[in-house]
This record gives sequence, structure tokens and C-alpha cells, in this order.
Amino acid sequence: MEAEVEAEEAEAFLRDKLVALYFASGRCALSRDFTPLLRRFYAELVERARPPAPLAVVLVSADRSARDMEAFLRPLPGSWLAIPFHDPFRHELRTRYRITATPRLVILKPSGEVITDKGRRQIREQGRACFQSWVEAAEVFQNFSG
Repeated sequence: MEAEVEAEEAEAFLRDKLVALYFASGRCALSRDFTPLLRRFYAELVERARPPAPLAVVLVSADRSARDMEAFLRPLPGSWLAIPFHDPFRHELRTRYRITATPRLVILKPSGEVITDKGRRQIREQGRACFQSWVEAAEVFQNFSG
């Protein structure tokens, strides 16, 4: 993961993209199991695709300490963003999206509207094909063919 970025830089990075809010924790076995799959999904769509898919991942950690969160972040792609551990916005997001267990992957339109809160299941069941359905649901990026 990269060093901290300013809010304006993060906002510019997220603009015109589908945003995957990844609620996860390093101490959660299901999170540790799903994270490599999400990394491969992201790599295929964004890091290796030309043009890259309009997708951004934001980690919303459910770890109990900043140290645990940092350990979980270390192997993740540098282009993923993360809400800082001490930022109260982490808790606000958990409440807003009714997160009671991890991992959860909530997919948002660029407008912030929820496309699905079942992103994890959809990736497991459909692989990359679910991204096209998210794009269609967002009613944008109609020229993306992934």
C-alpha cells in the first residue's frame, strides 16, 4: 500500500470509477481467505487490462489495532486506498452499510449509490463476469468491454 494521500488526491483517484468498499480484518479467517481472490480479480481488471477497468478498492479495516491493520495492508496492491485506522469515518461506513461481519464487499456507483453489498459472493460465483454486470447497473462506462 502507498503512503497516506490527501483527501483531494483520493477523491480525484476515485472519480468516475466503481468503488469497492472492502470491509475486512487480518484476524478474520474469511477475510484472509477472500483477499487473495480479490487481489487477483483486481489485477486482472485493473493492473493487467488495457485499458484498465474503472474500479477502485478501498479497505475499511475491522482490525482491533493500527498495528494489525498495517500488517493486513502490507501485501495489498499499492493502488488500493484505505481509511486510516483512527478515522471515525471507518465506523460511519460500517454503520451506513450495516456491516455486522467481515469480509463484505460493497460495490458503489460513482454517485455513491449501492450496486450490491454481495460483491464477495458475486466474485466467488461469477469471477470477472460480475464486473460487467456492475458496470451495466451503474449505467456508465457503457463502452467498457472487460
